[in-house]
Amino acid sequence: GLQGMDKKQTVEKYGKAQVDIWRRSYDIPPPDVSLDSPMHPANDPKYANIPEAAKIRTESLKTTLDRVVPYWLEHIAPDVKAGKRVIIAAHGNSLRALVKYLDNIPENVIPSLNIPTGVPLVYELDADLRPIKHPDAIAPLSGRYVGDQADIKRRIEGVVNQTK
Repeated sequence: GLQGMDKKQTVEKYGKAQVDIWRRSYDIPPPDVSLDSPMHPANDPKYANIPEAAKIRTESLKTTLDRVVPYWLEHIAPDVKAGKRVIIAAHGNSLRALVKYLDNIPENVIPSLNIPTGVPLVYELDADLRPIKHPDAIAPLSGRYVGDQADIKRRIEGVVNQTK
């Protein structure tokens, strides 16, 4: 598996083209992490109370979506429907999965979506929890990034260039 390696190490071992496939494809996961690896979540005490951690050996955007959408529907959407403002802080791939679901982004478009790290992305939703497209939204998203737009575009490019 790739657990424990940064992007540079992963590119050195597998090559940029392969790493980009794993990072940006919808349904092609990287190699499994061995269950006996110290890097497997089941062997990390911080995941001891999460039974699902023992089962996950690799993950693609598709399998992330399969995990994120039920969580959205069961835990977050009810709060939003109740009128609460919700802040979601998550890993980039989890956010890509959530916005894919909210914006109904096609599988052939989602690989090119780059969400910049640490930049707030605000969504306004209608009564049925469908996104209301903001005039400053960057396609294919309906939400808007908060901050200096030129800086945000540079940060998006930074995500694109992470494996260069």
